[in-house]
Amino acid sequence: MTRYFEDIAVGDTTTHGSYTVTEDEIIEFAEQYDPQPFHTDPEAAEDSMFGGLAASGWHTAAACMRLLVETMEREEWASQGARGIDELRWIRPVRPGDDLSIELEVVEKRESDRSGLGEVDNRMTGYVDDEAVISWIGLGLIAKRDA
Repeated sequence: MTRYFEDIAVGDTTTHGSYTVTEDEIIEFAEQYDPQPFHTDPEAAEDSMFGGLAASGWHTAAACMRLLVETMEREEWASQGARGIDELRWIRPVRPGDDLSIELEVVEKRESDRSGLGEVDNRMTGYVDDEAVISWIGLGLIAKRDA
């Protein structure tokens, strides 16, 4: 059953995951998009402020986004994309072998000036072993049932 704007309430919270981040994937992503030594070179990373290889924050965000999209597809949300994100925070590094999961909480809901859509803002928090590693507020657009 599809979840439309009318079906969503502020405070709704769901948890989803998991996704295991590998060393090869960390390096491959960083070499292409964020080529800093603490993301691309395990030996150089030992001497960095991270004390070891760390996933790019953008990589962590992308992996969490994947979990979010899979969740929305599985739960059949009537998502129509997003207006952006607010308050992106990289809380702690993600390491090779870490298992990511996400929690999604509806923090605000309002009518939209876009025909047939409502605005639903969700705080997405990524976790490793119940410790937050990333968070942001997604500014979602959700179709209305009778649009």
